[in-house]
Amino acid sequence: MVSPQVEIMLIASVVAVACALVGVFLVLRNMAMMSDAISHSVLLGIVLAFFLTRDLSSPALIIGAAMMGVITVVLVELLHQTRLVHEDAAIGIVFPLLFSIAVILISRHAANIHLDTDAVLLGELAFAPFDRFVYQGVDLGPKALYIMGAILLVNFFFISLFFKELKLVTFDPQLAAVLGISPIVVHYALMTLVSVTAVGAFDAVGSILVVALMIAPPATAYLLTDRLHVMIALSALVGILSAIGGFGMAYYLDASIAGSMATVAGIIFALAFLFAPERGVVAGTRRRMEQRWNFALVTLTIHLWHREKSAPVVGKAYAIQELRQHLRWSTAYFASVVERAIRRGLLTQRDDYVQLTEKGRRLAREGHGMGERATSEPL
Repeated sequence: MVSPQVEIMLIASVVAVACALVGVFLVLRNMAMMSDAISHSVLLGIVLAFFLTRDLSSPALIIGAAMMGVITVVLVELLHQTRLVHEDAAIGIVFPLLFSIAVILISRHAANIHLDTDAVLLGELAFAPFDRFVYQGVDLGPKALYIMGAILLVNFFFISLFFKELKLVTFDPQLAAVLGISPIVVHYALMTLVSVTAVGAFDAVGSILVVALMIAPPATAYLLTDRLHVMIALSALVGILSAIGGFGMAYYLDASIAGSMATVAGIIFALAFLFAPERGVVAGTRRRMEQRWNFALVTLTIHLWHREKSAPVVGKAYAIQELRQHLRWSTAYFASVVERAIRRGLLTQRDDYVQLTEKGRRLAREGHGMGERATSEPL
C-alpha cells in the first residue's frame, strides 16, 4: 500500500511531465497564453456536457471540454485573422467570455453540483488519492494517476511519432508547407493535445497549476539549452522537481499543495533567469561588461597604432598622461584599461611611458579592418 503522500507526488509528477511535453511547443511558438485560455475555457465544455448527461463521471465531460478547448483556439485564430486585434488581445477577449458563461451557468443551474469554480481554479491535490480506481474489489490506485498516465503516454507517442513535423512547423512553417506538411493540421492537433491535457489535470490540480506546469518548466529549459530534445527532457525534469519540491514546501509550511508547486516552478525559473550559463541575467551582464572592456582595448591599441604610423618616436613609447588626454577618458577608467592591456600582453610599460607589443599591433589592425568593413557596407 503506497502512502497518500507518495501518491500525491506521483500524480503531480505525471501531470507535470504531461504538461511539460506539450508546453515546450507552446513556449517555442509564442503561445504561452493559449494554455491559460484553454485551461479556463474548457470549463464551459464541462458544464455543457454535464447539462446533457447529468453525470459528473461521464466521459462526455472530457470530450466536451476538449472540444471547447479547440473551439477556443479556432475563435482566437478567427479574431486574429481579421487583423483588427492582436493575438494576445483575441485571447484576452475569448477566454474570459467563455469562462464567464460557464460561471453564470454553474451559479444559475448547477449551484448544488460539485462544479464550484474555486475547485476548478485551484484544485486540491490532497483529495486526489481518495478517488480510487477499483476493479472487481481490488484497489488499483488513484484514478487521477491512471487518467494522467494515459494522457502522458498519448502526448509522448504523439511527439515521438511527429517530432519532425512539430519541429518544422514550429521553427519554419513555410518550409513545412513546401514539404507537404500542413501547419494548420499540426497546429490543431497540438491544441487538441493541450486541451485534453488541461482537462485531464483539471480535477486533480486545478487550472492555475496546469498553466504553471505547462509554461514555467519549458520556459526554464529554454533558458538552458538550444536543442529541442534536450529542452523537452529538461522541461520534464523541472516539472518533476517542481512537483516534489512543491509538495515538500506545502508539507513544511502547511500550505496549499498546488500553490506551493506553482511557487517552486517560479523559483526554479527565477534561478535559471538569473544564472543560466548563456542567457541568464548574470551571464548577459558579464558578457556586456567584457565587450565594453574589449572595445576600450581595441580603441586604445588603434589609437597607439595610428600614432606610431603618423608620428613615430624613438622606441615607439608614448607618455601615459598624454594618451589619457587624447582619449578623454577619466583617470580611473584609463588606468583600468591600460592595466588590462598590459595584463593581456597588448602593451608594455616603462616608467610613465607605454608601448604597443606585436600582439597589440595585431589587435589594432584587426579592429581597424573591422571598422572599415562596417563603414563600407551599404545600409
